[in-house]
Amino acid sequence: MTSIPNPCYIIEESLLEKNLQLMNRVKRESGITLLGALKAFSNYKTFPLVLSYLDGFTASSLSEARLCFEEGGKKAHLCCPLYLENELNQMIDISSHITFNTLSQYERYKTKVSGLKIGVRLNPEYSEVGTAMYNPCAYDSRLGVTLDGVPSELPEDITGLHFHMLCENNSYTFERCLKSIEEKFATYLNKVEWVNFGGGHLMTHQEYDVNHMIEVLKGFRTRFPHLEVILEPGSAMAWRTGYLLTRIEDIIEKGNQRILMINASIANHMPDCLEMPYRPMIRDSREPMESDSIRYKIGGMTCLAGDFIGDYVFEKELKVGDDLIFEDMIHYTTVKTNTFNGVNIPSIGMLKKHGAFELFRSFGYEDFKSRL
Repeated sequence: MTSIPNPCYIIEESLLEKNLQLMNRVKRESGITLLGALKAFSNYKTFPLVLSYLDGFTASSLSEARLCFEEGGKKAHLCCPLYLENELNQMIDISSHITFNTLSQYERYKTKVSGLKIGVRLNPEYSEVGTAMYNPCAYDSRLGVTLDGVPSELPEDITGLHFHMLCENNSYTFERCLKSIEEKFATYLNKVEWVNFGGGHLMTHQEYDVNHMIEVLKGFRTRFPHLEVILEPGSAMAWRTGYLLTRIEDIIEKGNQRILMINASIANHMPDCLEMPYRPMIRDSREPMESDSIRYKIGGMTCLAGDFIGDYVFEKELKVGDDLIFEDMIHYTTVKTNTFNGVNIPSIGMLKKHGAFELFRSFGYEDFKSRL
Protein backbone atom coordinates (compact mmCIF):
# COMPACT_ATOMS: atom_id res chain seq x y z
CA MET A 1 0.00 0.00 0.00
CA THR A 2 2.91 2.37 0.58
CA SER A 3 3.50 2.83 -3.16
CA ILE A 4 -0.15 3.55 -3.94
CA PRO A 5 -1.53 7.12 -3.75
CA ASN A 6 -3.96 7.73 -0.90
CA PRO A 7 -6.91 8.20 -1.36
CA CYS A 8 -7.25 5.93 -4.39
CA TYR A 9 -9.84 3.82 -6.17
CA ILE A 10 -8.20 0.47 -6.83
CA ILE A 11 -9.65 -1.87 -9.47
CA GLU A 12 -8.54 -5.49 -9.12
CA GLU A 13 -7.97 -6.87 -12.60
CA SER A 14 -8.51 -10.50 -11.63
CA LEU A 15 -11.90 -9.74 -10.04
CA LEU A 16 -13.03 -7.64 -12.99
CA GLU A 17 -12.12 -10.43 -15.40
CA LYS A 18 -13.92 -12.99 -13.25
CA ASN A 19 -17.11 -10.93 -13.52
CA LEU A 20 -16.71 -10.52 -17.25
CA GLN A 21 -16.18 -14.25 -17.73
CA LEU A 22 -19.43 -15.00 -15.91
CA MET A 23 -21.30 -12.38 -17.95
CA ASN A 24 -19.83 -13.87 -21.11
CA ARG A 25 -21.18 -17.27 -20.10
CA VAL A 26 -24.71 -15.81 -19.84
CA LYS A 27 -24.25 -14.19 -23.25
CA ARG A 28 -22.91 -17.33 -24.88
CA GLU A 29 -25.33 -19.88 -23.44
CA SER A 30 -28.48 -17.79 -23.87
CA GLY A 31 -27.61 -16.40 -27.30
CA ILE A 32 -28.10 -12.73 -26.41
CA THR A 33 -26.18 -9.52 -27.10
CA LEU A 34 -24.55 -8.19 -23.94
CA LEU A 35 -23.51 -4.56 -23.52
CA GLY A 36 -21.86 -2.72 -20.66
CA ALA A 37 -23.67 0.36 -19.33
CA LEU A 38 -21.16 3.20 -19.16
CA LYS A 39 -23.31 5.08 -16.65
CA ALA A 40 -22.18 2.61 -13.98
CA PHE A 41 -18.59 1.95 -14.97
CA SER A 42 -16.77 3.83 -17.72
CA ASN A 43 -13.08 3.44 -17.01
CA TYR A 44 -11.75 3.36 -20.55
CA LYS A 45 -8.40 1.93 -19.50
CA THR A 46 -10.26 -1.34 -18.94
CA PHE A 47 -12.04 -1.32 -22.32
CA PRO A 48 -9.65 -3.82 -24.00
CA LEU A 49 -10.41 -6.33 -21.24
CA VAL A 50 -14.15 -5.59 -21.13
CA LEU A 51 -14.57 -5.84 -24.91
CA SER A 52 -12.83 -9.22 -25.00
CA TYR A 53 -15.97 -10.54 -23.26
CA LEU A 54 -18.85 -8.13 -24.01
CA ASP A 55 -20.28 -6.88 -27.32
CA GLY A 56 -20.06 -3.14 -26.76
CA PHE A 57 -21.54 -0.36 -24.64
CA THR A 58 -24.71 1.58 -24.11
CA ALA A 59 -24.40 5.36 -23.78
CA SER A 60 -26.67 7.91 -22.14
CA SER A 61 -24.94 11.07 -23.35
CA LEU A 62 -22.72 12.47 -26.07
CA SER A 63 -19.66 12.12 -23.85
CA GLU A 64 -20.35 8.45 -23.17
CA ALA A 65 -20.96 7.83 -26.88
CA ARG A 66 -17.65 9.48 -27.74
CA LEU A 67 -15.83 7.44 -25.10
CA CYS A 68 -17.35 4.26 -26.50
CA PHE A 69 -16.30 5.12 -30.05
CA GLU A 70 -12.96 6.84 -29.47
CA GLU A 71 -11.58 4.60 -26.73
CA GLY A 72 -13.46 1.37 -27.38
CA GLY A 73 -13.69 1.46 -31.16
CA LYS A 74 -17.39 0.57 -30.97
CA LYS A 75 -20.49 2.42 -32.09
CA ALA A 76 -22.75 3.13 -29.13
CA HIS A 77 -26.27 1.98 -28.38
CA LEU A 78 -27.87 5.29 -27.39
CA CYS A 79 -30.55 5.49 -24.73
CA CYS A 80 -30.97 9.05 -23.46
CA PRO A 81 -33.96 10.48 -21.60
CA LEU A 82 -33.54 13.62 -23.69
CA TYR A 83 -31.68 14.44 -26.91
CA LEU A 84 -30.41 17.92 -27.67
CA GLU A 85 -30.22 18.69 -31.37
CA ASN A 86 -26.65 20.02 -31.42
CA GLU A 87 -25.43 16.94 -29.52
CA LEU A 88 -27.51 14.51 -31.55
CA ASN A 89 -25.81 15.76 -34.71
CA GLN A 90 -22.50 14.61 -33.22
CA MET A 91 -23.88 11.28 -31.99
CA ILE A 92 -25.22 10.00 -35.29
CA ASP A 93 -21.94 8.93 -36.90
CA ILE A 94 -20.62 7.23 -33.76
CA SER A 95 -23.75 5.24 -32.85
CA SER A 96 -25.50 2.17 -34.21
CA HIS A 97 -28.79 2.24 -32.24
CA ILE A 98 -30.90 5.02 -30.78
CA THR A 99 -33.74 4.63 -28.32
CA PHE A 100 -36.16 7.51 -27.84
CA ASN A 101 -37.70 8.10 -24.43
CA THR A 102 -40.83 9.66 -25.92
CA LEU A 103 -42.65 9.47 -29.24
CA SER A 104 -42.52 13.26 -29.47
CA GLN A 105 -38.71 13.18 -29.53
CA TYR A 106 -38.90 10.42 -32.11
CA GLU A 107 -41.16 12.57 -34.31
CA ARG A 108 -38.84 15.54 -33.95
CA TYR A 109 -35.65 13.71 -34.93
CA LYS A 110 -36.73 10.64 -36.94
CA THR A 111 -35.45 11.91 -40.30
CA LYS A 112 -32.15 12.97 -38.79
CA VAL A 113 -31.43 9.48 -37.37
CA SER A 114 -32.79 7.42 -40.26
CA GLY A 115 -29.43 5.66 -40.70
CA LEU A 116 -29.54 4.17 -37.19
CA LYS A 117 -31.58 1.32 -35.75
CA ILE A 118 -34.42 3.19 -34.05
CA GLY A 119 -36.16 2.07 -30.87
CA VAL A 120 -38.60 3.48 -28.36
CA ARG A 121 -38.47 3.06 -24.60
CA LEU A 122 -41.62 1.61 -23.06
CA ASN A 123 -42.62 1.68 -19.41
CA PRO A 124 -44.26 -1.61 -18.38
CA GLU A 125 -45.50 0.02 -15.16
CA TYR A 126 -44.18 -2.95 -13.22
CA SER A 127 -41.10 -2.90 -11.05
CA GLU A 128 -39.83 -4.31 -7.76
CA VAL A 129 -37.23 -1.62 -7.08
CA GLY A 130 -37.54 -0.56 -3.46
CA THR A 131 -35.77 2.81 -3.54
CA ALA A 132 -37.96 5.42 -5.24
CA MET A 133 -35.03 7.40 -6.64
CA TYR A 134 -33.88 4.34 -8.58
CA ASN A 135 -37.28 3.05 -9.71
CA PRO A 136 -37.67 3.68 -13.47
CA CYS A 137 -41.28 2.45 -13.44
CA ALA A 138 -42.60 4.50 -10.54
CA TYR A 139 -46.09 6.00 -10.87
CA ASP A 140 -44.78 9.45 -11.80
CA SER A 141 -41.80 8.22 -13.82
CA ARG A 142 -40.64 10.35 -16.75
CA LEU A 143 -38.90 7.37 -18.33
CA GLY A 144 -40.58 5.52 -21.18
CA VAL A 145 -43.98 5.45 -22.86
CA THR A 146 -46.75 3.63 -21.02
CA LEU A 147 -49.11 1.28 -22.85
CA ASP A 148 -51.88 3.86 -23.11
CA GLY A 149 -49.54 6.15 -25.05
CA VAL A 150 -48.43 3.60 -27.66
CA PRO A 151 -50.27 3.68 -31.01
CA SER A 152 -51.87 0.46 -32.21
CA GLU A 153 -49.33 0.33 -35.04
CA LEU A 154 -45.73 1.44 -34.49
CA PRO A 155 -44.10 3.54 -37.22
CA GLU A 156 -42.28 1.32 -39.71
CA ASP A 157 -38.85 2.75 -38.96
CA ILE A 158 -39.07 1.81 -35.26
CA THR A 159 -37.37 -1.58 -35.27
CA GLY A 160 -36.75 -2.07 -31.55
CA LEU A 161 -38.21 -1.74 -28.07
CA HIS A 162 -36.38 -0.89 -24.86
CA PHE A 163 -37.51 -1.76 -21.32
CA HIS A 164 -35.69 -0.85 -18.13
CA MET A 165 -37.32 -1.90 -14.86
CA LEU A 166 -34.55 -3.24 -12.61
CA CYS A 167 -31.94 -1.94 -10.17
CA GLU A 168 -29.45 -4.52 -8.90
CA ASN A 169 -32.14 -7.21 -9.03
CA ASN A 170 -32.01 -10.99 -9.47
CA SER A 171 -33.20 -13.34 -12.20
CA TYR A 172 -36.50 -14.11 -10.49
CA THR A 173 -37.42 -10.43 -10.39
CA PHE A 174 -36.53 -10.20 -14.07
CA GLU A 175 -38.72 -13.23 -14.80
CA ARG A 176 -41.72 -11.54 -13.18
CA CYS A 177 -41.00 -8.29 -15.04
CA LEU A 178 -40.75 -10.23 -18.28
CA LYS A 179 -44.14 -11.82 -17.64
CA SER A 180 -45.68 -8.36 -17.23
CA ILE A 181 -44.02 -7.13 -20.43
CA GLU A 182 -45.26 -10.07 -22.50
CA GLU A 183 -48.80 -9.69 -21.19
CA LYS A 184 -48.92 -6.02 -22.20
CA PHE A 185 -46.64 -5.72 -25.21
CA ALA A 186 -46.55 -9.10 -27.00
CA THR A 187 -48.26 -7.61 -30.06
CA TYR A 188 -45.48 -5.06 -30.42
CA LEU A 189 -42.71 -7.58 -29.68
CA ASN A 190 -43.95 -9.64 -32.61
CA LYS A 191 -43.49 -6.69 -34.99
CA VAL A 192 -39.99 -5.46 -34.16
CA GLU A 193 -36.49 -6.85 -34.76
CA TRP A 194 -34.76 -6.29 -31.42
CA VAL A 195 -35.58 -5.77 -27.76
CA ASN A 196 -33.34 -4.31 -25.08
CA PHE A 197 -34.15 -5.29 -21.48
CA GLY A 198 -31.89 -2.61 -20.01
CA GLY A 199 -29.71 -2.89 -16.97
CA GLY A 200 -30.05 -3.78 -13.32
CA HIS A 201 -29.32 -7.49 -13.90
CA LEU A 202 -26.90 -8.11 -11.04
CA MET A 203 -25.71 -11.42 -12.42
CA THR A 204 -22.29 -11.28 -10.74
CA HIS A 205 -23.75 -11.14 -7.22
CA GLN A 206 -22.73 -14.21 -5.23
CA GLU A 207 -26.40 -15.22 -4.70
CA TYR A 208 -27.55 -14.64 -8.29
CA ASP A 209 -28.98 -17.74 -9.98
CA VAL A 210 -27.12 -17.62 -13.28
CA ASN A 211 -28.52 -20.92 -14.52
CA HIS A 212 -32.06 -19.67 -13.96
CA MET A 213 -31.33 -16.45 -15.85
CA ILE A 214 -29.99 -18.39 -18.81
CA GLU A 215 -33.13 -20.53 -18.91
CA VAL A 216 -35.40 -17.46 -18.65
CA LEU A 217 -33.63 -15.85 -21.60
CA LYS A 218 -33.67 -19.05 -23.65
CA GLY A 219 -37.38 -19.43 -22.96
CA PHE A 220 -38.09 -15.89 -24.14
CA ARG A 221 -36.03 -16.43 -27.29
CA THR A 222 -38.02 -19.60 -27.99
CA ARG A 223 -41.26 -17.61 -27.78
CA PHE A 224 -39.89 -14.74 -29.89
CA PRO A 225 -37.23 -16.37 -32.10
CA HIS A 226 -37.10 -13.44 -34.52
CA LEU A 227 -35.86 -10.99 -31.86
CA GLU A 228 -32.30 -10.00 -31.08
CA VAL A 229 -32.27 -9.80 -27.27
CA ILE A 230 -30.01 -7.20 -25.68
CA LEU A 231 -29.07 -6.71 -22.02
CA GLU A 232 -26.96 -3.86 -20.71
CA PRO A 233 -25.88 -4.49 -17.10
CA GLY A 234 -23.82 -1.77 -15.45
CA SER A 235 -23.13 -2.65 -11.82
CA ALA A 236 -22.61 -6.31 -12.70
CA MET A 237 -19.41 -5.48 -14.58
CA ALA A 238 -17.66 -3.88 -11.63
CA TRP A 239 -19.52 -5.49 -8.71
CA ARG A 240 -17.01 -6.17 -5.91
CA THR A 241 -14.03 -5.62 -8.19
CA GLY A 242 -12.15 -3.15 -6.03
CA TYR A 243 -12.10 -0.66 -3.23
CA LEU A 244 -11.42 2.90 -2.11
CA LEU A 245 -8.24 3.27 -0.07
CA THR A 246 -8.38 6.14 2.44
CA ARG A 247 -6.45 7.30 5.51
CA ILE A 248 -7.51 8.48 8.98
CA GLU A 249 -6.30 12.06 9.43
CA ASP A 250 -8.03 13.01 12.69
CA ILE A 251 -10.15 11.44 15.42
CA ILE A 252 -12.89 13.32 17.27
CA GLU A 253 -13.93 11.74 20.59
CA LYS A 254 -17.47 12.09 21.95
CA GLY A 255 -18.02 9.80 24.92
CA ASN A 256 -17.83 6.19 23.75
CA GLN A 257 -18.11 7.30 20.14
CA ARG A 258 -15.20 8.29 17.95
CA ILE A 259 -15.50 10.05 14.61
CA LEU A 260 -12.78 9.11 12.16
CA MET A 261 -11.98 12.00 9.83
CA ILE A 262 -10.68 10.56 6.56
CA ASN A 263 -8.87 12.14 3.60
CA ALA A 264 -11.86 11.50 1.32
CA SER A 265 -15.55 12.34 1.31
CA ILE A 266 -18.65 10.19 1.49
CA ALA A 267 -20.68 12.87 -0.33
CA ASN A 268 -18.04 13.52 -3.00
CA HIS A 269 -16.55 10.09 -3.54
CA MET A 270 -19.14 7.56 -2.33
CA PRO A 271 -22.39 9.40 -3.19
CA ASP A 272 -24.57 6.29 -3.50
CA CYS A 273 -24.01 5.65 0.22
CA LEU A 274 -26.08 8.77 0.87
CA GLU A 275 -28.41 8.58 -2.15
CA MET A 276 -29.43 4.93 -1.98
CA PRO A 277 -28.75 5.00 0.99
CA TYR A 278 -26.64 2.12 2.25
CA ARG A 279 -23.89 1.42 4.73
CA PRO A 280 -20.68 0.53 2.90
CA MET A 281 -18.51 -2.35 3.98
CA ILE A 282 -15.18 -1.43 5.53
CA ARG A 283 -12.45 -4.03 5.73
CA ASP A 284 -11.82 -5.47 9.21
CA SER A 285 -15.02 -3.99 10.65
CA ARG A 286 -18.40 -5.32 11.77
CA GLU A 287 -21.85 -4.19 12.87
CA PRO A 288 -21.89 -2.79 16.44
CA MET A 289 -23.52 -4.65 19.32
CA GLU A 290 -24.91 -3.24 22.58
CA SER A 291 -21.93 -4.59 24.48
CA ASP A 292 -19.35 -2.69 22.40
CA SER A 293 -17.67 0.03 24.44
CA ILE A 294 -16.23 1.96 21.47
CA ARG A 295 -18.01 2.76 18.21
CA TYR A 296 -16.73 4.63 15.21
CA LYS A 297 -18.45 6.93 12.76
CA ILE A 298 -16.72 7.87 9.50
CA GLY A 299 -16.57 11.56 8.64
CA GLY A 300 -15.68 13.01 5.26
CA MET A 301 -13.50 16.06 4.78
CA THR A 302 -16.08 18.47 3.33
CA CYS A 303 -18.04 21.05 5.32
CA LEU A 304 -21.35 19.31 4.52
CA ALA A 305 -22.90 18.41 7.88
CA GLY A 306 -24.19 15.11 6.52
CA ASP A 307 -20.85 13.99 5.09
CA PHE A 308 -20.53 10.99 7.39
CA ILE A 309 -21.61 7.37 7.84
CA GLY A 310 -21.62 5.03 10.83
CA ASP A 311 -21.62 3.07 13.14
CA TYR A 312 -18.76 0.55 12.93
CA VAL A 313 -16.71 -1.59 15.28
CA PHE A 314 -13.17 -2.55 14.26
CA GLU A 315 -10.98 -5.48 15.20
CA LYS A 316 -8.40 -3.16 16.76
CA GLU A 317 -8.34 0.36 18.13
CA LEU A 318 -7.66 2.82 15.34
CA LYS A 319 -5.26 5.76 15.29
CA VAL A 320 -4.36 8.69 13.03
CA GLY A 321 -2.40 7.43 10.04
CA ASP A 322 -4.20 4.09 9.75
CA ASP A 323 -5.70 3.14 6.39
CA LEU A 324 -9.41 2.46 5.92
CA ILE A 325 -10.48 0.34 2.96
CA PHE A 326 -14.04 0.80 1.69
CA GLU A 327 -15.02 -2.36 -0.16
CA ASP A 328 -16.94 -2.53 -3.46
CA MET A 329 -16.30 1.07 -4.47
CA ILE A 330 -15.84 0.83 -8.24
CA HIS A 331 -19.34 0.82 -9.76
CA TYR A 332 -21.32 4.09 -9.53
CA THR A 333 -18.43 5.84 -7.75
CA THR A 334 -15.85 7.09 -10.22
CA VAL A 335 -18.67 8.09 -12.59
CA LYS A 336 -20.33 10.17 -9.84
CA THR A 337 -17.39 11.83 -8.09
CA ASN A 338 -17.48 15.59 -7.65
CA THR A 339 -15.19 18.34 -6.39
CA PHE A 340 -17.50 20.08 -3.91
CA ASN A 341 -15.45 22.25 -1.53
CA GLY A 342 -12.52 21.89 -3.94
CA VAL A 343 -11.77 18.45 -2.49
CA ASN A 344 -9.63 16.45 -4.89
CA ILE A 345 -11.01 13.33 -6.54
CA PRO A 346 -9.11 10.22 -5.40
CA SER A 347 -6.54 8.76 -7.75
CA ILE A 348 -7.56 5.69 -9.72
CA GLY A 349 -5.56 2.67 -10.79
CA MET A 350 -5.50 -1.08 -11.24
CA LEU A 351 -3.95 -3.88 -9.23
CA LYS A 352 -2.78 -6.17 -12.01
CA LYS A 353 -3.09 -9.94 -11.94
CA HIS A 354 0.67 -10.32 -11.41
CA GLY A 355 0.56 -8.04 -8.35
CA ALA A 356 1.90 -4.73 -9.69
CA PHE A 357 -0.10 -1.51 -9.35
CA GLU A 358 -0.75 0.63 -12.44
CA LEU A 359 -1.75 4.21 -11.73
CA PHE A 360 -4.29 5.41 -14.31
CA ARG A 361 -4.67 8.98 -13.15
CA SER A 362 -4.39 11.42 -10.27
CA PHE A 363 -6.43 14.61 -9.90
CA GLY A 364 -5.73 18.13 -8.67
CA TYR A 365 -6.55 21.82 -8.90
CA GLU A 366 -6.95 21.92 -12.69
CA ASP A 367 -9.65 19.24 -12.52
CA PHE A 368 -11.53 21.28 -9.92
CA LYS A 369 -11.06 24.49 -11.90
CA SER A 370 -12.20 22.90 -15.18
CA ARG A 371 -15.62 22.15 -13.70
CA LEU A 372 -16.33 25.76 -12.71
